[in-house]
Amino acid sequence: MNIFKSITGESEKEFIKILGVNNVLSGKDQLHEYGHDETEDLNFPPELVLKPRTPEEISAILKICNREKIPVTPRGAGTGLSGAALPIYGGVILSMERFNTILQIDERNLQATVEPGVINEVFRQEVESKGLFYPPDPASKGSCFLGGNIALSSGGPKAVKYGTTKEYVLNLEVVLPTGEIIWTGANVLKNSTGFNLTQLFVGSEGMLGVVTKIVFRLIPLPQKTVVMLVPFASAEKACESVSAVFKAGIVPSAMEFMERDAIDWALKYVSGLSMEIAPHVQAHLLIELDGNDLDALMNDAEKISVIMQEFESEEILFADTEEQKQNLWRMRRCIGEAVKSHSVYKEEDTVVMRAELPRLLKGVKDIGKKYGFQSVCYGHAGDGNLHVNIIKGNMSEKAWNEQLPLGIREIFELCKKLGGTISGEHGIGLVQKDYMDIVFSDKLLTLQKEIRDVFDPNGIMNPGKMFN
Repeated sequence: MNIFKSITGESEKEFIKILGVNNVLSGKDQLHEYGHDETEDLNFPPELVLKPRTPEEISAILKICNREKIPVTPRGAGTGLSGAALPIYGGVILSMERFNTILQIDERNLQATVEPGVINEVFRQEVESKGLFYPPDPASKGSCFLGGNIALSSGGPKAVKYGTTKEYVLNLEVVLPTGEIIWTGANVLKNSTGFNLTQLFVGSEGMLGVVTKIVFRLIPLPQKTVVMLVPFASAEKACESVSAVFKAGIVPSAMEFMERDAIDWALKYVSGLSMEIAPHVQAHLLIELDGNDLDALMNDAEKISVIMQEFESEEILFADTEEQKQNLWRMRRCIGEAVKSHSVYKEEDTVVMRAELPRLLKGVKDIGKKYGFQSVCYGHAGDGNLHVNIIKGNMSEKAWNEQLPLGIREIFELCKKLGGTISGEHGIGLVQKDYMDIVFSDKLLTLQKEIRDVFDPNGIMNPGKMFN
C-alpha cells in the first residue's frame, strides 16, 4: 500500500524558500529527464527535482519530507543499471549534482575529502597528478558520481587487485532521513570503536541517508602497465584459464572476459576502432599488469602467456603503445553501450567464485536455449563477475514479460548454487529485488528491513528498492 503523500503547494513553497526558485525544477521535460537512469527503458518522473548545495539545505528538505510523508530519491549522475535512482512513487528527486567539489587531497596521509557529485574520473585524474591512486573504475567512470559509487559499492576492472569502493571509504558525512547531520566514523586506517556504520552506508542505495562528504584512502600510483589481449576458440577455455593465473602467484590489475559478440558489437559501435578477429575465435581475455618494475611485469606477462597456451589460446596481442592500450580499454568499456544501442535488453550482474566461472557461463547459455533468449556475456573474470546482457531480439512481448523472469531466476539460482550471489557491483535497486529471496532467508531479509527502519522510521528514503 502506498502510504506516501503528494507534494502540496505549501511544501513546494518551503523548498523554494530553502533552495531558491532556480533549484526547484517542475517542468515536464525536466521531470522526464530526471525520471530515468541507464536501466533498460524505464522512466518514473518525480513531482519535483530539488538541487541542494549544502548539508544544511538537505537537512531542511528531509525534515519537511519526513513530516509530510513525501518520498525522496537521492540521485547522482543517473548512470545506474539497477533502477536504484528511479522515483517510482513520485515525490522528490534529490539531485546531488551541485555537490561537485574536491575539498582536500591530503598527500601526507594519503587521503582525500570529496563531495558526492564529483565525477569518478575527474577525481582519479586529480589524485594521479599528485602521484596517488584511487583504483575503483566503473565502466561509466567518465560520467558517474562518487556518491553513486558509494550507494552501490561500485567496482570495475581494477577490483580484482585493488578491491571495490568499500575498501577505500574511511568516513562519511551523512544527513539522516530525520534531518540530523552525522559523521559515521573517523579518518583513520584502523577503527574498532563501535559498529562500523561507515560500511553500513556503503551499498545501502540511498535508503539510510544522504551522503554529503566522503573521506577516501588513497595509495601510491603504479607507474608502469602491460596490457595483453588473449584470444580463444572456446569461451569456456578462456574462463578456465583465469584461476590458473592466480594459482601461479600472479595478480593482474585487471582480467576481463569478452565473448565474440561483445567485441563484434563494440567494434561496430565505437568509431576509430578496428581489429581483425579470426572466424573461429569465440572469446578474449583482456589482461593488465601494473607496478613500478617493467622487467618484473614483463616476466609475469611471459608466465601468463605460457599458462594461456595450456588452455588453447591463440596468438596473444601485446599493446606496444599507450594508444593501443587505450583503444583496447575503450573497446572493453563501451560494450554495455554497444549492446544497448543494438536492442532492448536486460543486464544481469552475476558473480561467483572465479573458479566456477566456466560453469556459470555454460549455465547461462543453456538457460538461454531453454527460454529462447540470446545473451552477450562479458565482465570481470578475475573476480568471477559476469555481466549477462539478455537481448530481446525476436522474443515476443509475452515471452519477454512472462517467460524471461523465469529464466533470470534460474540464472540467479545457478549463481547461488555455485557459491555466488545476484549482484557484484550494480546493486539491487528496483529490477533485482524480486530475486532477493534466492540469496537471503526470511530472517536475513527481515533484519535488513529492520535496520532500514531504524534509520528511516517513515520509510521516505528511496522507497520500493532492494526489498519487496
